[in-house]
Amino acid sequence: MSEPIVAVIGEALMDVVDTGDGARFTAHVGGSPLNVATGLARLERPTAFLGRFSRDGFGRILRGYAEGAGVNLDAAPDADERSTIAVVHLDDRGVARYDFTVEGTADWGWTADELAALPASVRLLHWGSLASWLPPGDAVIGAFVDSLRARGDVVISYDPNVRPGLLGEASEARGLVEPRVAAAHVVKASSEDLDWLYPGVPHPDVAAQWLALGARLVFVTCGGYGTTAYRSGGEPITRPALPIDPVDTIGAGDAFTSGLLDALLRAGVRSPGDLDGIGARAVVGLLDEAAVVAGLTCARAGANPPTRSEVRDFLAGGR
Repeated sequence: MSEPIVAVIGEALMDVVDTGDGARFTAHVGGSPLNVATGLARLERPTAFLGRFSRDGFGRILRGYAEGAGVNLDAAPDADERSTIAVVHLDDRGVARYDFTVEGTADWGWTADELAALPASVRLLHWGSLASWLPPGDAVIGAFVDSLRARGDVVISYDPNVRPGLLGEASEARGLVEPRVAAAHVVKASSEDLDWLYPGVPHPDVAAQWLALGARLVFVTCGGYGTTAYRSGGEPITRPALPIDPVDTIGAGDAFTSGLLDALLRAGVRSPGDLDGIGARAVVGLLDEAAVVAGLTCARAGANPPTRSEVRDFLAGGR
């Protein structure tokens, strides 16, 4: 296996999806960071995942799934705690709502020694979601990411992946999210994230605030309405979503992130300074490539991102 050039830190959990009849549930591998890592590996990007896998049955399934996708797990420790579970409810449009069992589970017990196993070959690090704001591990990961930002040779990507039921009040959540934004060079968030974190504040104003905190690029996804990219010194750029009939939206944002990070790497981004060369035309390309990956994921059940060959076949068939 090639040395990983990109790494993802965060949770790996099981999505237990309510089928709607009150008696049957379908289990899918999940967790935003694991979804991103899997998506990158399926796009043939050498990827390491730093996740704490439980030794229980679900943990073994999660580890086996990641290995089967080609994700490098050399820095993913086994954990004695049980796996995290998310119960997923879908509305009549396939939009997901989540309820989590997180107390005492494996994903939050990070130590500095575990994170020190990050491969030296990594040039881009993505993190976020529950592991970035749930204690006690959030402080450990946050300190580690802050040290990488100060070191200055790794591009840092962040997605808060807001879950209101776990975050408390929006004012408290902003105090958790904004320091993570300040440590990142690339930030992706959904319109729902921003509307909950900053009620009544226009998205461009939030993006401007995040850019002032230290981000270089901010991407705001708006579901079927597309995505807008914000950057210092340039006009916002909006591109449409892929026109498809979705089966569900589980993992759509994570698939977008996978496509976005892969596109950044294929554009030659290997250090924070390389982001300075990302102009408007390049941003359009990033958004369009990420939209294809997200759209193909929505066209099937669960967080099941496409392979590189599936993306090529789709593009060859004409969009």
